[in-house]
Amino acid sequence: MNKSMSNNTLRDVADVLEARKSAEPDSSYVAKLYDKGLDAILKKVGEEATEVVMAAKDTENGKSPDKIVYEVADLWFHTLVLLAQQNLHPDDVLKELERRFGTSGLVEKASRQ
Repeated sequence: MNKSMSNNTLRDVADVLEARKSAEPDSSYVAKLYDKGLDAILKKVGEEATEVVMAAKDTENGKSPDKIVYEVADLWFHTLVLLAQQNLHPDDVLKELERRFGTSGLVEKASRQ
């Protein structure tokens, strides 16, 4: 998969999530999450992060790594919901990753303190 394809997918999902902000809560899962508010969205992000951890542990114990991909997709999706709810866009995260690219993780982490 090339970079533009993945960026387009993120933008496409972001566009749908933005449109769901004005949808009736009973019209979609995302509209319902928005209606429930930040705490409900954060709960889903936490649940999905835990499921990623569990899938990775299962893989370490001999199960298929496909479950990791599935669970990371859920985590990414719910973090995209969070970004949209906070009036942020995936491009904001991509710009931050680009800013960090080529910088040692140790150096970048030390600069935050």
